[in-house]
Amino acid sequence: MLDLIRSLAVTNTSKIVLVSLDGLGGLPRPETGRSELETARLPNLSALATSAACGLVRHVAPGITPGSGPGHLGLFGYDPLVYQVGRGVLEALGIEFDLRAGDLAARGNFCTIDGGGLITDRRAGRIPTEVCVRLTERLRTIRLPGVEVMVEPVKEHRFVLVLRGSGLAGRLSETDPQALGKAPLPVRALDPAAGRAAALINAFVDEARRRLADAAPANMVLLRGFDQLPDLPRFPDVYALRAAAIAAYPMYRGLAKLVGMDVLKTGGTFADELTTLREHWQAYDFFFVHYKDTDKAGEDGDFDAKVAALERFDAFLPAIREVGPDVLAVTGDHATPSVLAAHGWQPVPALVWSRYCGADPVTAFTERACAAGSLGVLPAHHLMPVVMANALRLTKFGA
Repeated sequence: MLDLIRSLAVTNTSKIVLVSLDGLGGLPRPETGRSELETARLPNLSALATSAACGLVRHVAPGITPGSGPGHLGLFGYDPLVYQVGRGVLEALGIEFDLRAGDLAARGNFCTIDGGGLITDRRAGRIPTEVCVRLTERLRTIRLPGVEVMVEPVKEHRFVLVLRGSGLAGRLSETDPQALGKAPLPVRALDPAAGRAAALINAFVDEARRRLADAAPANMVLLRGFDQLPDLPRFPDVYALRAAAIAAYPMYRGLAKLVGMDVLKTGGTFADELTTLREHWQAYDFFFVHYKDTDKAGEDGDFDAKVAALERFDAFLPAIREVGPDVLAVTGDHATPSVLAAHGWQPVPALVWSRYCGADPVTAFTERACAAGSLGVLPAHHLMPVVMANALRLTKFGA
């Protein structure tokens, strides 16, 4: 698909905005039978859906729950089954860490375990970032044979672990069981070449537990997303676009950087992100804009907070339209239903607005409404070609 798009892409003056509401999709609340999107008051999204082409986006395959990395790679047009990137790499790039070829990176969570070693909180109560900074200082003193150990704070309970040395490989299982009431898992090599790396990581985790024993609620670590720096096709070259990313959270900045977008400096709120959009509007053809609040509320299992997050975004939507995009696409990288308090496998709503979108009968931006839209159920990596076509940036295929 990327080779095809590269061969058809043309340049013009049209402007594209792709907005990702992280964890957008949901499921009905049992008491009401309505999802978060169906419960929220979203007049601006409903008006936009009425004049747009709508559908559902499936990020990986039926029944497969995507992580945020594969979810966003799909939205950028990269088939996540072909281009796989561990979250550790994305987190490291997102904090502008000097990740080098051969480095092994992992995304870390500080977590809470009880006296029996069972996980009671996978995020340690979302400790403040300043506490994370202090605890990473403890972990930086860990020494492992034959490698350099680097630990960097990210945000709240998140950190990055990087091992630098020879003979490392990234095919490793995760220590996070993704559930409460279970003990952290030992790392296993998923490839014979990763045996040494697995032993080193397990030694790091054992030592981290000792050094954090008195640091409740952040008295243990969970590691996942092990990987090494990949070489992906560059987004600006494939699509012939001057592309920029606006995201407050490091992981999404890292993913955009990995595919070659310019990552713009912005503040920590969505209002700051929109200010950055306005300030750089003339310099780029394409903007990826990320909204995090929906996912955070969904993962906390807080239905009402996710409804409120959706309504806050809806209030911001006129400001996005005021900058004057020729194509505006709104969707999400995965579902995070509050009733699951976790990522879900369900496809998420998507809309594409332009002068040429051919509006369909959909009049609400919800899961059930968008299921009847003209886009149908679209593989995520097919969304960018639809966006490019609406921007008149694809020439004809064949004679």
